[in-house]
Amino acid sequence: MPDNSQIEKVLESATERLERADIYCGHGTDNAWDEACLLLLHSLCLQRADESILQEQMSPEQREHFEDLIRRRIEDRLPAPYLIGEADFAGMRFIVDERVLVPRSPIAELIHNGFQPWIATDPLSVLDLCAGSGCIGLATAARFPESEVLLSDLSADALELTQINIEKHNLGGRCRAIQSDLFANLKGQTFDLILSNPPYVDQRDMDEMPQEYHAEPRMGLAAGIDGLDLVRPMLAQAAQYLNDGGHMIVEVGNSWVALESAFPQVAFTWLEFEFGGEGVFLLSKDELLRDADAFRL
Repeated sequence: MPDNSQIEKVLESATERLERADIYCGHGTDNAWDEACLLLLHSLCLQRADESILQEQMSPEQREHFEDLIRRRIEDRLPAPYLIGEADFAGMRFIVDERVLVPRSPIAELIHNGFQPWIATDPLSVLDLCAGSGCIGLATAARFPESEVLLSDLSADALELTQINIEKHNLGGRCRAIQSDLFANLKGQTFDLILSNPPYVDQRDMDEMPQEYHAEPRMGLAAGIDGLDLVRPMLAQAAQYLNDGGHMIVEVGNSWVALESAFPQVAFTWLEFEFGGEGVFLLSKDELLRDADAFRL
């Protein structure tokens, strides 16, 4: 049997290789050591990392599997969550593959905090618009046990994975998935809260993104010249899908500058995050109605 120093040596070697290969970390980790740990945990069939991992034993089969993951991470530039088939989000684990973006939205922090202090009462009806893997909507459903959540996406491929995650977390009684081009198939339905992490990457950023991001579905990222191709119609239509007193929370990332330039008269509430992230705004139904003329397409 290998001695207890084997794991540390394996991790150090893998980290050095990842650093030499200049991989880009942006899908759940921000450094090569954590990336190597994530792949190692999967190889050892472990869920969480702490110092005790250094005491684990590694079989030849596990070592071979780990080496294959490191090779693919370097050669194929695949994000680590795609290699292991899952990703953590808001304290939950979701199945992911190339059909959806890797969960990483700062909205997770809002969910953890129950959307306080921004929303005074627990939402009973929630729409996750552009749901992808379903991570935002399902984490919200888990946080608010009385809520019902509709998860909507244009991509049939993404919705297959959404449904898998609904079943994985036993939320089929309160959550359902529907195919829709934004609000097109949601006529007559209203919600206390609309959440969305839509495509918002502008053309310049698409052209300059590290290779790892190009492994993700383009339709989940690209949103035209200024990154607002989907956000504009969302703003124009959202009020009619909100209950009185309802809110919408939308992530636009780096495109927040373009959004403020496009709608200088709108007082967006930009949310702040303790653990990093920016470009997430909140608007109430009343605010959407007040600025309806500005949002009209």
